[in-house]
Amino acid sequence: MTVGEISEGGPRPALTSRLTGSLARRMIAIAAIWISLLLIGGGFALDRVLTSAITRNFDSGLEYVLIAMIRSSEIGPDGEVRLVEPLGDQRFLEPYSGLYWQISGGAQEPYRSRSLWERTLSAPTPHVDEAIHMYDSNQFPDEELRVLERNVILPGSRTNWRFQIAQSRETLDEQLRAVRAVLIPSLALLGLGLIILAALQTFYGLWPLRHIRRAIAAMRGGENPRILAPMPLEVQPMVDELNALLAHNEKQAEEARLHAGNLAHALKTPLTVLVNSATGSDAPLAETVRREAATMQRQVEHHLARARAVGRRGAAQARATVWDSVESVSRAVAALYPKVRLDAAGDKRLVVRVERQDLDELVGNLLENAAKYGGGSVFVTIGRDGAMAEILVEDDGPGISPADRERIFDRGVRLDSGKPGTGLGLAIVRDVAEIYGGSVTLEESEDMGGALVRLRLPAG
Repeated sequence: MTVGEISEGGPRPALTSRLTGSLARRMIAIAAIWISLLLIGGGFALDRVLTSAITRNFDSGLEYVLIAMIRSSEIGPDGEVRLVEPLGDQRFLEPYSGLYWQISGGAQEPYRSRSLWERTLSAPTPHVDEAIHMYDSNQFPDEELRVLERNVILPGSRTNWRFQIAQSRETLDEQLRAVRAVLIPSLALLGLGLIILAALQTFYGLWPLRHIRRAIAAMRGGENPRILAPMPLEVQPMVDELNALLAHNEKQAEEARLHAGNLAHALKTPLTVLVNSATGSDAPLAETVRREAATMQRQVEHHLARARAVGRRGAAQARATVWDSVESVSRAVAALYPKVRLDAAGDKRLVVRVERQDLDELVGNLLENAAKYGGGSVFVTIGRDGAMAEILVEDDGPGISPADRERIFDRGVRLDSGKPGTGLGLAIVRDVAEIYGGSVTLEESEDMGGALVRLRLPAG
């Protein structure tokens, strides 16, 4: 057998990993929602506390001025109110300065600071405040005020005098805006940091699951028979159960394969005896026995091949070199068909994830069919297409019409009934290839003019 060399297939396509991360996203989303709710609630409460504290501090300054104004007030000779000592803040003397006072009561005109100019402070509703009353007022269209007032009866007078101190809220609002300008970004930054921390904690906490995923991929690829790497305490029981399940499945698959094989072998021997006994007779009964026994033999061979392939598929570490199998099978086929020329070319080191015995059966069926139905020459090409190994078997025979290329894979179908055979070869090839995740198709050989069988199997 002459052997040529071909270069290996093109580069493998890049493996793209798709991060589902549903569990991670769910955990991060829950953490983000909870952190946001806590920070919004806490921020609102903190804003209320700070607003109340700043407002109380603002009011305490006005309260001090109000008490000083009451203490320095007295009744004049005509029953009017007057200040014995002027209030010390210069803003009371500047018109529209934003700081005002006023004393009103009885039928007299209100006694007010010069800063009010022609304006007058008014109470929201008629009432008497024995204690200091604080409120916000919009009585001046261009200026919002913070007002403190109290009703007092001065010595020597029966009039209930209303003392009022008012100051523009502009200073108070600026302080509140300054506090919120720091508070809101700080809480937002804190929330973002906590969410990032939750995300990092989630990814770090779920990292052992990625190890399990890689370990399972390694098992499927045949690198390890089990998950051997130590895992955290919370994950190790699941790993132990998974390893136990794998061992249980392998045991069941092996038992099923053994039962199927035993049954097939048990039937094969008496069938052979029946066929041999009926071969020497030409009676109708003998013909019937031969025909039905041959049918049963085909079925036994077919299901025995499937049972072997299914049982071996559980061993993910199965590996076989294609070139060695082609060489071995070619020698056997050459002995059966000495007039047929068998040639091969391709990658001598290409490995497939198939048991060697099953690979020999696949290649053997293809080479035997090509040698039997071809014109005397068979050529095998071994190559790689991405993650799959390709074995091309070409012959120089009459080929197979497109209409028959799918039908010929059915069990018992033979296009040339003049040559011996069971019609199971390509059916077994298709079934065994599909069990290992491969495929087989029929095409027309451009170089040799006959049939081309393309067998694809997972590369190792």
